[in-house]
Amino acid sequence: MSKPFENKLALVTGASRGIGAAIAEALAAGGAHVILTARTPEDLEQVEERIHAAGGSATIAPLDLGAQDGIGKLAVAISGRWDTLDMLVLNAAFLGTLGPVAQIDGKEFGKVLTLNLLAQQAMLAAFDPMLRRSEAGRVVAITSSVGAAPRAYWGAYGASKAALDTLIQAYGQEVGNVTNIRAAIVDPGATATQMRARAFPGEDPATLKGPEIVGAAVAEMLERDFENGFRLELGKN
Repeated sequence: MSKPFENKLALVTGASRGIGAAIAEALAAGGAHVILTARTPEDLEQVEERIHAAGGSATIAPLDLGAQDGIGKLAVAISGRWDTLDMLVLNAAFLGTLGPVAQIDGKEFGKVLTLNLLAQQAMLAAFDPMLRRSEAGRVVAITSSVGAAPRAYWGAYGASKAALDTLIQAYGQEVGNVTNIRAAIVDPGATATQMRARAFPGEDPATLKGPEIVGAAVAEMLERDFENGFRLELGKN
């Protein structure tokens, strides 16, 4: 029986754990070869091992999205081995310190914007040629409800996600009429991840959905056609 993503290539950032790992495993289960990127090789290797044990295929590509020239080098390496990229999942993000807007640390805010926004634009720029060569290139960006509905003490992170949402929707509109690329935004809602635990230290993770629920939902979304700017929301944050 053929699988929905057979002979497809996917690239997932922040794939060493949590939602990124779950999406990568779901796409691999659907037949895609998944390139796993994150900063920690050891964690990536564990995800790769789980994918292989389940009968899937994956390649790890350790990468610090904030490192100079790192994204460009990754694109050169991947395009040298594969001609097209079918799915680009922009999941990696940095929470930063939650606190009042008037007390945001400028240096840390710069890191939040670099990883959550500037690096995402750099990924789009670097992999746009490969996405255009796909029969149906797909871009998925993982966002947060605080990007659409501002929340006290979440100003820095929320601002970065609001900007990411705008960036992805603009990209989708730019390529929508001249290519087969479609770009979507996914708000995973409250999910049991390490980032969620840092943001809500008193919360019982057993009351939250697991990352695998998000992974399955993203894979299901990618199986069907959707319009540019489509937003998938999976429960409140």
